[in-house]
Amino acid sequence: MNFAAVFPGQGSQSLGMMDDLAGSHPSVKATFDEASDILSKNLWEIVTAGPEELLSQTEITQPLMLAAGVAVWRLWRNQGGAMPSAMAGHSLGEYSALVASEAIDYPTAVSLVAKRSALMQQAVPDGIGGMAAILGLTAEQVVEGCAKAAGDQVVEAVNFNSPEQTVIGGHSDAVDRAMGVLSEMGAKRTIKLAMSVPSHCSLLKDISVEMASALDAALFQPGKVSVLHNVNASPAGSESDARKAVAEQLYRPVKWVDTIQALESQGADTIIEFGPGKVLFGLNRRINRKLGNLTINDTASFEKALAATQE
Repeated sequence: MNFAAVFPGQGSQSLGMMDDLAGSHPSVKATFDEASDILSKNLWEIVTAGPEELLSQTEITQPLMLAAGVAVWRLWRNQGGAMPSAMAGHSLGEYSALVASEAIDYPTAVSLVAKRSALMQQAVPDGIGGMAAILGLTAEQVVEGCAKAAGDQVVEAVNFNSPEQTVIGGHSDAVDRAMGVLSEMGAKRTIKLAMSVPSHCSLLKDISVEMASALDAALFQPGKVSVLHNVNASPAGSESDARKAVAEQLYRPVKWVDTIQALESQGADTIIEFGPGKVLFGLNRRINRKLGNLTINDTASFEKALAATQE
């Protein structure tokens, strides 16, 4: 098996999401505790006890999902799991991939993600921004519909998740208009998402400058495995290129369809999702059914993936 590793981002979190693995492997909680010490927040208590509203706050969710992805990866390596041919992460998951590849260390990633989430929370006031998932139209149709609906506001295609699922984001009113336009264009469903921060759209361009400063101050090094970046579905040619790609990711769309196809073209025959939920597992299956598709989110799925790669 020649597999690629992928890491989920915001939206895959759930209360108690790491309980099963942590019950058998103390390293899981230890990874959360390491981030908690850096942030002076008890992340493990939040993920196990809630409340759920706190779990869903951007400034909490992003460090939690980073810790979860890194915890599963560390467990994989500690238990003899093989190195993949390449890596990628969906949105925030790109930071988990950078840690797993050893392009950045975990404490650095925790601090960067804390900065990222705080900037995003502050960038667009509550009630101003919105996001929606559009099902059943091509990416090109969604881009066209957003252009028709925008007017003097911002609404853009921000996540190209699968051939028939594209997420849009921007001003809340413009997102609502676009949902109407896209329904008239034949969308099977339009679903308003419970996210007030319109990730990966041009409303976040201003904060990318401050994020770029934080990234410039962080130590990046050549990773042991190539990480394909969201903005171009390609590995960075240098550490400065990696910093640039991660900064631009804030306001440029996630090219997930292109990323999965690029992982296959680089030789991967299987994709393994490292982290809670099965969001990427579902998307990847709709993108490319020729690829093997595994996810690791509990003890049973961990053992299944480990056995599959050792056959």
